[in-house]
Amino acid sequence: MRTITVTPEVLAKSVIAVPPLARDSNGRICNQQNTRIIQHLESAGISTLLYGGNAVFYHLRPSEYAAALNVLVENTMIDTLVIPSVGPSYGMMMDQAEVLKDYPFPTVMILPQKEIADEKGIVSGIHKFVASFGKPIVLYLKHDRWLSPTTVQGLVRDGMVSWIKYAVVRDDPAKDEYLDEILSLIPNNILVSGIGEQPAIIHMRDFGMSSFTSGCVCVAPELSLEMLRTIQSGDFDKAEEIREKFVPLEDLRNSINPIRVLHHAVSAAIAPTGPMQPMLGELTDEEKAGVSQAAMTLKDRQS
Repeated sequence: MRTITVTPEVLAKSVIAVPPLARDSNGRICNQQNTRIIQHLESAGISTLLYGGNAVFYHLRPSEYAAALNVLVENTMIDTLVIPSVGPSYGMMMDQAEVLKDYPFPTVMILPQKEIADEKGIVSGIHKFVASFGKPIVLYLKHDRWLSPTTVQGLVRDGMVSWIKYAVVRDDPAKDEYLDEILSLIPNNILVSGIGEQPAIIHMRDFGMSSFTSGCVCVAPELSLEMLRTIQSGDFDKAEEIREKFVPLEDLRNSINPIRVLHHAVSAAIAPTGPMQPMLGELTDEEKAGVSQAAMTLKDRQS
């Protein structure tokens, strides 16, 4: 596992995969199937793995946090960057900081929380976590103006931030005043597009982001990585052709639920991911059939 400082050059090297966390039939974290997913990504050239919402780190039991980290550390190649998540509650992330001291992760992502939190408190919590963890964090901007642009600037200036996952959904991603304001204050190359392939061309071409995160990369890693490279080369027409191949599965994620659909898509196409973790429901049989078909079609379109 890669343990060096995360730089813009490291971010630009790979699509940032956001995989599900596979569990066995009893709901326990499954070493074998998670290893299959990791190897599927690595064999295609994906070198950055981020475990957050799709892995349902929001609902990990404290008693299984170390077990999850062990799976990630023990089953990745030496050049693979692995980034787990903490939180979203303050108490949870501070206890997780103590566990993380035994691991060489160069950064972790703090999961965003809107309820029982405010801007000054979030900043204070980030500072206290970084003081305990000893390394900067991935700032996850998921909600519009969750943090003001000047607050984001202050966190970057104070050395709190390794990089930023920008995932505020817009009807038109090319029109984003919040993003414009943030980029007027901080370097664009520490931002990563955080909503999959769909807005990635615009975010990288028009706003200068380094790369993009993706869940569907877990199904079609060669295709997603090809899209990243074509964007970086300036071949936006080709990138758009590739992006369109992801639309059917992404449409299902948008219309049903992004996490639950990806969980089943990976299970159908790559490796069994087990039951959905409680607090999130299972797909219906009809939904599973549609997701399975879309996932297999996307996987087959790589060849």
